[in-house]
Amino acid sequence: MTAPWVPRDAGGAEARVLLLCFAHAGGGTTGFRPWREPLGPEVAVWPVLLPGRESRLREPAHRRMATLVPELVDALAPALDRPYALFGHSTGAVVAYEAARALVARGVDPPVRLFASGRRAPHLPARHGPRHDLPEAAFLTALAGLGGTAPELLAEPGLARLFVPALRADFELNETYVPLPGPALTCPVSAMTGDADPEAHVDELAAWRDVTRGAFSLRTFAGDHFYLRGAPPALMRAVREDLLGRSAQQCADGARNRVPTS
Repeated sequence: MTAPWVPRDAGGAEARVLLLCFAHAGGGTTGFRPWREPLGPEVAVWPVLLPGRESRLREPAHRRMATLVPELVDALAPALDRPYALFGHSTGAVVAYEAARALVARGVDPPVRLFASGRRAPHLPARHGPRHDLPEAAFLTALAGLGGTAPELLAEPGLARLFVPALRADFELNETYVPLPGPALTCPVSAMTGDADPEAHVDELAAWRDVTRGAFSLRTFAGDHFYLRGAPPALMRAVREDLLGRSAQQCADGARNRVPTS
């Protein structure tokens, strides 16, 4: 089954769509838990937990996409017996992309949509040099600049020793990544980014249109690289609309805004 890759409390037995969510470098499942209420019950949010974090902290984190993806697909494929989509943010965007391609190659039906968030398209070169092999102090400074790590963790050496190995591994995974062999996707792709994201320019997100023969859309939201933190209403509306259609989103909005009568 999907454990330990998907939390046991993921639920969603009655959902119309499973949404597999892949976090940024070093991220786990907690960032996607606030999404469950605004997207449910039609969409079941399944945060994917990679080795090296949270309950899998003692497992070595993957440093190469070619070793991660087969293990990931082995775990997920048996559970994908209904429509599913993938949402990946930052490093998670290319993990989701390669997982989508590998699942199709395995014989699983194509996803109904891929959401690529906060990262340049897979075939574009990086705009800066690698950071995964920086000295400790410089690496922590780089993390602080991204804004996704709590300052108290960066300031406490004991805590840093726990999470830095997985972060370095994820940075290496991202910085050494080149697209794996295989055909283009056929599903729609939705590219998303924050309008003040220093890590991903809009034109770099627009290049995700080249990875699919399906439809493509690009949206920007207010915020920086971590614009998706929490469950921003505009983002939740966009995800629901892309997965369920505009009419479904309008019904959901109406139900939330309806004034109870006695």
